[in-house]
Amino acid sequence: MPKPPPKVSQDKIKPPTSLVETIGDKAQRKLKARRHAGSGIWFGLGMMGLIGWSIAIPALLGTALGIWLDKYFADERSWTLALLLAGLTLGCFTAWSWVNKEQQAMDDNEQEQEQEDKQDE
Repeated sequence: MPKPPPKVSQDKIKPPTSLVETIGDKAQRKLKARRHAGSGIWFGLGMMGLIGWSIAIPALLGTALGIWLDKYFADERSWTLALLLAGLTLGCFTAWSWVNKEQQAMDDNEQEQEQEDKQDE
């Protein structure tokens, strides 16, 4: 049995008064869809992978450099552990900055959309 269509309040439905407004509304919807085309589930999964690799790669590079230093320059301190922690710190900072940048871009888009909606009213 098919679902009934969702109920839409009558105050949100406004009949277009002219052909120009109808075309303008459709153009705005298309532009909005193009702006938000990458904001799907695959975008989220890709961002999670990107964040994961931005933490893993510096940690692995730090570990590899630490192993090399421990092998050729033996000391009572473990270069491997120190550089692993340094790589993790660098990776976490990098991931945080990327997430912060994406959050800022999303906030800017929301504010822009709110301003466009206010101008349309």
